[in-house]
Amino acid sequence: MENLTTDVINNILGIKESYQASDTLMKILFDKEKREKVFREFLEYEKNLDFDWFHIYFEEEHANKLKFAQDFTPDSISKIVSRIVAETARENNSMTLDTAAGTGSLTIQKWNDDRLKVSPFDYRPSNYFYRCEELSDRALPFLVFNLMVRGMNAIVIHGDALNREAKQVYFIQNDEDDHMMFSNLNVMPHSLDVEKEFDIRHWLEEAIDHKESSLFIERGE
Repeated sequence: MENLTTDVINNILGIKESYQASDTLMKILFDKEKREKVFREFLEYEKNLDFDWFHIYFEEEHANKLKFAQDFTPDSISKIVSRIVAETARENNSMTLDTAAGTGSLTIQKWNDDRLKVSPFDYRPSNYFYRCEELSDRALPFLVFNLMVRGMNAIVIHGDALNREAKQVYFIQNDEDDHMMFSNLNVMPHSLDVEKEFDIRHWLEEAIDHKESSLFIERGE
Protein backbone atom coordinates (compact mmCIF):
# COMPACT_ATOMS: atom_id res chain seq x y z
CA MET A 1 0.00 0.00 0.00
CA GLU A 2 1.22 3.53 -0.80
CA ASN A 3 2.74 5.45 2.11
CA LEU A 4 1.61 8.86 3.34
CA THR A 5 3.37 10.84 0.65
CA THR A 6 2.76 14.53 0.07
CA ASP A 7 0.36 13.71 -2.77
CA VAL A 8 -1.58 11.25 -0.61
CA ILE A 9 -1.87 13.70 2.30
CA ASN A 10 -3.01 16.52 0.02
CA ASN A 11 -5.52 14.23 -1.65
CA ILE A 12 -7.05 13.14 1.66
CA LEU A 13 -7.31 16.77 2.76
CA GLY A 14 -8.87 17.70 -0.57
CA ILE A 15 -6.26 20.32 -1.52
CA LYS A 16 -4.14 20.89 -4.61
CA GLU A 17 -1.23 22.75 -3.03
CA SER A 18 0.48 21.97 0.28
CA TYR A 19 0.33 25.59 1.47
CA GLN A 20 -3.42 25.09 1.88
CA ALA A 21 -3.00 22.21 4.34
CA SER A 22 -2.92 24.04 7.69
CA ASP A 23 -6.02 26.17 7.15
CA THR A 24 -7.92 23.28 5.55
CA LEU A 25 -7.01 20.84 8.30
CA MET A 26 -8.04 23.28 11.03
CA LYS A 27 -11.48 23.64 9.46
CA ILE A 28 -11.81 19.86 9.21
CA LEU A 29 -10.94 19.43 12.90
CA PHE A 30 -13.93 21.52 13.94
CA ASP A 31 -16.32 19.23 12.01
CA LYS A 32 -16.56 15.97 13.97
CA GLU A 33 -18.11 13.88 11.18
CA LYS A 34 -15.70 15.13 8.52
CA ARG A 35 -12.55 14.85 10.68
CA GLU A 36 -13.28 11.27 11.78
CA LYS A 37 -13.75 10.34 8.14
CA VAL A 38 -10.34 11.91 7.45
CA PHE A 39 -8.84 10.07 10.44
CA ARG A 40 -10.04 6.75 9.04
CA GLU A 41 -8.68 7.57 5.59
CA PHE A 42 -5.24 8.27 7.06
CA LEU A 43 -5.40 5.01 9.00
CA GLU A 44 -6.00 3.12 5.76
CA TYR A 45 -2.53 4.24 4.64
CA GLU A 46 -0.71 4.10 7.98
CA LYS A 47 -1.79 2.06 11.00
CA ASN A 48 1.42 2.52 12.98
CA LEU A 49 0.70 5.28 15.50
CA ASP A 50 4.02 5.34 17.33
CA PHE A 51 5.60 8.10 15.21
CA ASP A 52 4.64 11.49 13.77
CA TRP A 53 3.17 10.91 10.30
CA PHE A 54 3.64 14.58 9.36
CA HIS A 55 7.27 15.06 10.37
CA ILE A 56 8.74 14.95 6.86
CA TYR A 57 5.70 16.47 5.16
CA PHE A 58 5.63 19.47 7.48
CA GLU A 59 9.35 20.08 7.49
CA GLU A 60 9.54 19.97 3.70
CA GLU A 61 6.33 21.85 2.93
CA HIS A 62 5.57 24.12 5.88
CA ALA A 63 8.51 24.75 8.23
CA ASN A 64 9.45 28.44 8.33
CA LYS A 65 13.20 28.14 8.82
CA LEU A 66 14.02 31.70 7.80
CA LYS A 67 11.60 33.45 10.15
CA PHE A 68 11.31 31.01 13.07
CA ALA A 69 14.34 28.72 12.52
CA GLN A 70 11.94 25.77 12.63
CA ASP A 71 13.57 22.36 12.64
CA PHE A 72 11.73 19.31 13.92
CA THR A 73 13.11 16.63 16.19
CA PRO A 74 13.92 13.35 14.39
CA ASP A 75 11.98 10.32 15.65
CA SER A 76 15.16 8.65 16.96
CA ILE A 77 15.95 11.67 19.15
CA SER A 78 12.31 11.97 20.23
CA LYS A 79 12.41 8.39 21.55
CA ILE A 80 15.53 9.06 23.63
CA VAL A 81 14.27 12.38 25.02
CA SER A 82 10.87 10.86 25.79
CA ARG A 83 12.44 8.14 27.92
CA ILE A 84 14.65 10.63 29.78
CA VAL A 85 11.63 12.86 30.46
CA ALA A 86 9.57 9.85 31.56
CA GLU A 87 12.21 8.85 34.12
CA THR A 88 12.43 12.41 35.44
CA ALA A 89 8.66 12.67 35.70
CA ARG A 90 8.45 9.40 37.64
CA GLU A 91 11.16 10.51 40.07
CA ASN A 92 9.54 13.91 40.67
CA ASN A 93 5.94 12.68 40.44
CA SER A 94 5.16 15.42 37.92
CA MET A 95 3.37 15.80 34.61
CA THR A 96 5.50 16.31 31.51
CA LEU A 97 5.16 19.40 29.32
CA ASP A 98 6.05 19.68 25.62
CA THR A 99 6.90 23.33 24.94
CA ALA A 100 7.40 24.32 21.31
CA ALA A 101 5.67 21.04 20.52
CA GLY A 102 5.68 21.45 16.73
CA THR A 103 3.54 18.71 15.22
CA GLY A 104 3.85 16.57 18.35
CA SER A 105 6.75 14.18 17.79
CA LEU A 106 7.96 14.20 21.42
CA THR A 107 4.46 13.89 22.85
CA ILE A 108 3.68 10.98 20.52
CA GLN A 109 6.78 9.15 21.74
CA LYS A 110 5.86 9.81 25.38
CA TRP A 111 2.30 8.56 24.71
CA ASN A 112 3.66 5.45 23.00
CA ASP A 113 5.97 4.72 25.94
CA ASP A 114 3.06 5.18 28.35
CA ARG A 115 0.72 2.80 26.53
CA LEU A 116 3.40 0.12 26.13
CA LYS A 117 3.91 -0.04 29.90
CA VAL A 118 0.56 -1.79 30.36
CA SER A 119 -1.37 -4.42 28.46
CA PRO A 120 -3.94 -3.29 25.87
CA PHE A 121 -6.64 -4.64 28.21
CA ASP A 122 -5.51 -2.39 31.08
CA TYR A 123 -4.61 0.77 29.16
CA ARG A 124 -7.03 3.67 29.77
CA PRO A 125 -6.51 7.10 28.16
CA SER A 126 -7.88 8.73 31.32
CA ASN A 127 -4.77 7.63 33.23
CA TYR A 128 -2.57 9.91 31.13
CA PHE A 129 -2.66 13.61 30.36
CA TYR A 130 -0.44 15.64 28.06
CA ARG A 131 0.16 19.36 27.76
CA CYS A 132 1.56 20.96 24.63
CA GLU A 133 2.37 24.55 23.77
CA GLU A 134 2.96 25.72 20.20
CA LEU A 135 3.24 29.18 18.62
CA SER A 136 3.08 28.34 14.92
CA ASP A 137 -0.26 28.69 13.14
CA ARG A 138 1.00 26.21 10.54
CA ALA A 139 2.03 23.50 13.01
CA LEU A 140 -0.94 23.80 15.37
CA PRO A 141 -3.53 21.90 13.24
CA PHE A 142 -1.13 18.98 12.70
CA LEU A 143 -0.39 18.86 16.44
CA VAL A 144 -4.08 18.77 17.36
CA PHE A 145 -4.75 16.15 14.67
CA ASN A 146 -1.95 13.92 16.02
CA LEU A 147 -3.32 14.03 19.57
CA MET A 148 -6.94 13.45 18.58
CA VAL A 149 -6.39 10.58 16.15
CA ARG A 150 -4.55 8.72 18.92
CA GLY A 151 -7.37 9.23 21.41
CA MET A 152 -5.28 11.24 23.87
CA ASN A 153 -6.40 13.53 26.68
CA ALA A 154 -4.49 16.79 26.39
CA ILE A 155 -4.33 20.55 26.68
CA VAL A 156 -2.88 22.47 23.75
CA ILE A 157 -1.99 26.12 24.26
CA HIS A 158 -1.70 27.99 20.97
CA GLY A 159 0.59 30.82 21.92
CA ASP A 160 3.98 32.11 23.01
CA ALA A 161 5.48 30.09 25.84
CA LEU A 162 7.71 32.99 26.89
CA ASN A 163 5.45 36.02 27.06
CA ARG A 164 2.32 33.91 27.74
CA GLU A 165 0.25 35.50 25.00
CA ALA A 166 -2.17 33.00 23.51
CA LYS A 167 -4.74 32.68 20.77
CA GLN A 168 -6.69 29.71 22.14
CA VAL A 169 -6.45 26.86 24.63
CA TYR A 170 -7.73 23.53 23.30
CA PHE A 171 -8.97 20.74 25.55
CA ILE A 172 -8.76 17.36 23.82
CA GLN A 173 -10.64 14.52 25.51
CA ASN A 174 -11.31 10.86 24.84
CA ASP A 175 -14.86 10.84 26.16
CA GLU A 176 -15.25 7.07 25.90
CA ASP A 177 -11.96 6.38 27.73
CA ASP A 178 -11.33 3.81 25.01
CA HIS A 179 -7.98 3.54 23.24
CA MET A 180 -9.77 2.51 20.06
CA MET A 181 -11.75 5.77 19.93
CA PHE A 182 -10.82 9.24 18.69
CA SER A 183 -10.76 12.27 20.99
CA ASN A 184 -13.21 15.15 20.96
CA LEU A 185 -12.27 18.82 20.54
CA ASN A 186 -13.18 21.60 22.95
CA VAL A 187 -12.00 25.21 23.12
CA MET A 188 -11.57 26.69 26.58
CA PRO A 189 -13.30 30.00 27.34
CA HIS A 190 -11.22 33.16 27.75
CA SER A 191 -12.11 33.34 31.43
CA LEU A 192 -10.12 34.45 34.46
CA ASP A 193 -10.01 30.84 35.68
CA VAL A 194 -8.45 29.68 32.40
CA GLU A 195 -5.98 32.56 32.43
CA LYS A 196 -4.91 31.67 35.96
CA GLU A 197 -4.74 27.91 35.33
CA PHE A 198 -2.56 28.20 32.22
CA ASP A 199 -0.79 31.49 32.97
CA ILE A 200 -2.33 33.30 30.00
CA ARG A 201 -1.52 37.02 30.25
CA HIS A 202 -3.06 38.28 27.04
CA TRP A 203 -5.42 36.86 24.40
CA LEU A 204 -4.50 37.46 20.76
CA GLU A 205 -7.81 36.30 19.27
CA GLU A 206 -11.48 36.36 20.14
CA ALA A 207 -12.77 33.36 22.04
CA ILE A 208 -14.12 30.41 20.04
CA ASP A 209 -17.29 28.78 21.35
CA HIS A 210 -16.81 25.11 20.54
CA LYS A 211 -17.57 22.26 22.94
CA GLU A 212 -18.04 18.59 22.09
CA SER A 213 -17.38 16.69 25.32
CA SER A 214 -20.50 16.28 27.46
CA LEU A 215 -18.54 16.48 30.73
CA PHE A 216 -16.81 19.65 29.56
CA ILE A 217 -20.19 21.17 28.64
CA GLU A 218 -21.66 20.34 32.05
CA ARG A 219 -18.74 21.88 33.89
CA GLY A 220 -18.51 24.88 31.60
CA GLU A 221 -22.15 25.90 31.80
